[in-house]
Amino acid sequence: MKLVIVNYGAGNIQSIKFAFKRLGVEAVLSDKAEEIMAADRVIFPGVGEASSAMNKLKASGLDKIIPELKQPVLGICLGMQLMCNTSEEGNTSGLGIFDTDVVRFTNRVKVPQIGWNQITNLKSALFKDVIEKDHIYLVHSYYAPICEETIAVTEYEMAYSSALQKDNFYGVQFHPEKSSKVGARILKNYLAL
Repeated sequence: MKLVIVNYGAGNIQSIKFAFKRLGVEAVLSDKAEEIMAADRVIFPGVGEASSAMNKLKASGLDKIIPELKQPVLGICLGMQLMCNTSEEGNTSGLGIFDTDVVRFTNRVKVPQIGWNQITNLKSALFKDVIEKDHIYLVHSYYAPICEETIAVTEYEMAYSSALQKDNFYGVQFHPEKSSKVGARILKNYLAL
């Protein structure tokens, strides 16, 4: 299995790489279009600020490549948010894969949300053998509202999408690489898609 992690300068890339290594898969970091397109699986990571991350994608031309991929693609955290239409963070246009707009939590709750929370309403092979209300690890100030593409829900201020899916594209708001056994199970399921 050829697993490529998109390397565009916005990521928690090493911890993702180690998480897959524990599952017996050696991930390759790449920003080369041909290498990404030839992969069996593609991870689109992201930590940081949406507009600067999007600018890095555009500078490398990867903003055109990612939406055209045909293999299973998994966006993680900011990666998932950039796969949406827009983000309030930096008034950013996204890749338009998921038909929803990312918005900020209000100041009625502690922002960012940091720590463990539950996932419910699990609707995809991505969550095979994951139990309703299992705990996952999150760090984020922005979220995708519930929409047609929602495949998992988390409650923080309100119910929001903690995972999205459209065709071969999957996105998780949480960090599977930091979510203990549940996260490892989700990454294993992703490899089996």
